[in-house]
Amino acid sequence: MSLSQLDNLYRQMILEHAKRPHHHGKLATADKQIELHNPTCGDVLELEVKLDKEKRIEAIAFSGTGCTISQASASLMTDEVLGKTPTEVAEMVEAFSEMITQKTTKDYEVLLGDAVILEGVAQFPARIKCATLAWKAIYQAVVEKGAKEDE
Repeated sequence: MSLSQLDNLYRQMILEHAKRPHHHGKLATADKQIELHNPTCGDVLELEVKLDKEKRIEAIAFSGTGCTISQASASLMTDEVLGKTPTEVAEMVEAFSEMITQKTTKDYEVLLGDAVILEGVAQFPARIKCATLAWKAIYQAVVEKGAKEDE
């Protein structure tokens, strides 16, 4: 497959995730919830997470509005973090941040799965905040202390 065909495939996958996002909606019950805004683009992301007894992500959902990149990134992120621990989520968020800002040239597919299709966003600095919004939300929800907990 040529590089232009691969780029086209990645674009199609991003568009598909934006049009038909995975895990979009609300959870019946959530242990953690967070709302983040990207004032640059106007993206709004509400994230809800349910953890199991081992603190693994048992269920996840997002809602809100945003550009194609933010919605696709949220969809891809929810697919990839399901079943992960806070430590694993922290590693993934760090890797995603490195990938999207091209601070290293690692092979990110092992940690990020299909989310590596967003690597090309690094070529568009104005879209980096759009792509990282969902990843910041999951980090704040399950890794950082003080995330809002539903009782």
